[in-house]
Amino acid sequence: MTKCKGLIFFLSCAVLLACSPKTRPVVSPPVKTIPKESNSSVPVKPVQKFTEANISLLIPFKLNQINLAVATKAQVDRADMAIDFYQGVKMGIDSAASFGLNFKVNVYDTKDENAQLMALTKSENLAKSDLIIGPVFPEGIKNFTNFAIGNDMPMVSPLAASKPTDFNNPKLISVVNYIDQHSEKIAGFIGTKFQPANSIVVLINPRKTEDEEFAAPIRAFLKQRHPTLIVQEFTSAYAFETRMIKGKKYAIIVCSSETSFVIPTIDKLAKLAKLKAQDYQLNLFGHPNWIKQNYNINQLQTLHTILSTSYFVNYKDANVISFVKKYRASFNFEPSEYSIKGFDIGFYFGKLLAKHGKNYLDFITKDKYKGLHNSFSFGYNPIYGYYNKDLMLLQYKNLNLNLIN
Repeated sequence: MTKCKGLIFFLSCAVLLACSPKTRPVVSPPVKTIPKESNSSVPVKPVQKFTEANISLLIPFKLNQINLAVATKAQVDRADMAIDFYQGVKMGIDSAASFGLNFKVNVYDTKDENAQLMALTKSENLAKSDLIIGPVFPEGIKNFTNFAIGNDMPMVSPLAASKPTDFNNPKLISVVNYIDQHSEKIAGFIGTKFQPANSIVVLINPRKTEDEEFAAPIRAFLKQRHPTLIVQEFTSAYAFETRMIKGKKYAIIVCSSETSFVIPTIDKLAKLAKLKAQDYQLNLFGHPNWIKQNYNINQLQTLHTILSTSYFVNYKDANVISFVKKYRASFNFEPSEYSIKGFDIGFYFGKLLAKHGKNYLDFITKDKYKGLHNSFSFGYNPIYGYYNKDLMLLQYKNLNLNLIN
């Protein structure tokens, strides 16, 4: 089924694109230390409406590389991601066209190659874009940054969870939350729910580079905002067990997402929670990467586990149900995570351009959006651009992840 999906898309592409009366797509062929947030208000200029908004999508379809007859699952999955994301964006822009604006959408295959990105910078159509969505991977964003800055062009980072400071582009719009935001969301929740008189915060931290990226902002946040909370740190759950104090409520943060470390850690903590339930209360907080990993749900529920995430879809929501039906009708496939993300991005930015015209960046920090997979609420820094501040907390209850904050 997955392999057929790619064939169906490329054979039927022209028909699907021609369906929209408002969107005029142009599919281009392949060509040979964080500063403080600025709160200063930007003077609002008179609205200059577009006659037609020009949006460019930079997506790694990799049409020149994938051979569906011999492709690996990883290669097919990556190709599916690009197709699903594109189809979602298209549906979102089509929906935004109802606000009275025509869109011209230029679609470029970046092939996931830096040389291709550099070749694309010579495209006249690309240089005329009112908004660029993509590239989708951090290396591509980095290599495209000089072109975007040189042309004073807003660029959306749609899927990368990179730190905006990795690029330092004042017109970069980062949709996905980066690791520091996850750390501060978890630390902020703990700081409000756990009292210094009877609680201890424990970081189980193997101290690899990736673990420290999650742990360091937690330490800093708690030290600054909740200095009276006791914070302890151990390299393993076994070391933590030797220092447990009866009667204490523990907020335990496992800073790793390495499954070979996490699985035995969760197992040990779950056993402690069952054997010593009368003496200790254990509450587990996981690394954000756990959301895409598989661990024992019963153990996670026993530990009242909470995870932070920038992606959660309620399939009982009326808007989600409507989207799924329309997606099935349009493409004869179930929408994936990337289809849903693409729709929210296409609709939000399409509507922003339709409502506010050429001055739409003046409104990006003001126009909030409750999407199918997350909400958009952007902050701004004059050095590294716009970043989504909205982040969710999920907890395991009734053998499912449930939104709690």
